[in-house]
Amino acid sequence: MSVIDVGGEVREGEELDIGAVENWLKNQGVELVGPAVVTQYTGGASNWTYRLKYENTDLILRRPPKGTKAKSAHDMAREYMVQKNLAPYYPVLPKMVALCQDESVIGCDFYVMERIEGIIPRAKLPPELGFNEEDVHELCVNVIDKLIELHQVPYENTPLAELGKGAGYCRRQVEGWDKRYEKVRTINVPSFKYVRKWLNDNIPQDSTTCIIHNDWRFDNVILDPEHPTDVIGVLDWEMATLGDPLMDLGSALAYWVEPTDNMIFRSTRRQPTHLKGMFSRKEVVEYYLQKTGLDPQNWAFYEVFGVFRLAVIAQQIYYRYYHKQTRNPAFKDFWIVIHALHIRALKLIAQQKLQDSEFAQQSLQKIQGILRK
Repeated sequence: MSVIDVGGEVREGEELDIGAVENWLKNQGVELVGPAVVTQYTGGASNWTYRLKYENTDLILRRPPKGTKAKSAHDMAREYMVQKNLAPYYPVLPKMVALCQDESVIGCDFYVMERIEGIIPRAKLPPELGFNEEDVHELCVNVIDKLIELHQVPYENTPLAELGKGAGYCRRQVEGWDKRYEKVRTINVPSFKYVRKWLNDNIPQDSTTCIIHNDWRFDNVILDPEHPTDVIGVLDWEMATLGDPLMDLGSALAYWVEPTDNMIFRSTRRQPTHLKGMFSRKEVVEYYLQKTGLDPQNWAFYEVFGVFRLAVIAQQIYYRYYHKQTRNPAFKDFWIVIHALHIRALKLIAQQKLQDSEFAQQSLQKIQGILRK
């Protein structure tokens, strides 16, 4: 079936020493029949992802990119263990095969897992699916429900409880992403000075604590080829942790491009959220809060944080391109996107301030009305 997600050619400079990998896998007791067909997935802007197809098995290998990057986002052992320990409670994870922490094999840590065969919903849904508006809506709801399901996983008294650092998640995130941005700024991007100060001044208490994915997007889920509105796999656990679920939702919405968004955002769309039948960002928030019972006092904080965080991630990637640590041409214009994200964050803050002043005005009018009686 042509809609099944497959890799493409391995990018120049990102070749895999398949002989070394095969020798290591065989030493781990993994049986490999026939020569490997090696392809690379282009979707991962961060860690590099390869498919190793054999006659008897179909495997995925994940490794960090060349060049220095944020430790937690490229910690292969952590990513491997998160998935291994989460699988009993959240049955949409690939089966882990082996973790290699011997850098003499290919020069870095890596891990191997079984491939889940299915459809990854990227910028354009395959026309062969023949989705109508109802199908799109069902897909939208199923993807959000899978995030809600993750947020309900009972992590206490399991190895997953060691992932977090306790209360104060929101504060740590704001301070951490602020420092990361400062570290990778280049001369052609905005300072985000006002946005960063506003975030720091508006940090809420954690709403609750749960397992969060931290990179929730449509192109990180796998759909069942037989029932393509059903989610059968969730990928890219490199930033998963224990934290505030509203931060997870805010971060997910940064990628949620609507048909009314400006041209720059529409050009960066990596998931089919523009289709008729999809929720708007506002409807996603309403649906999530209604299903979970959470009631934030200042939702704008989480959405602005998500936009700033995405700007930092884009800048971390652009920084590597700028300093010639990666040659992927897809990253060349990321600096323009970072300017657009800056404007979006400022607009969200302005809207929130307007709502606050309107609410204050209405309250004042009510008080004056009472006093006049």
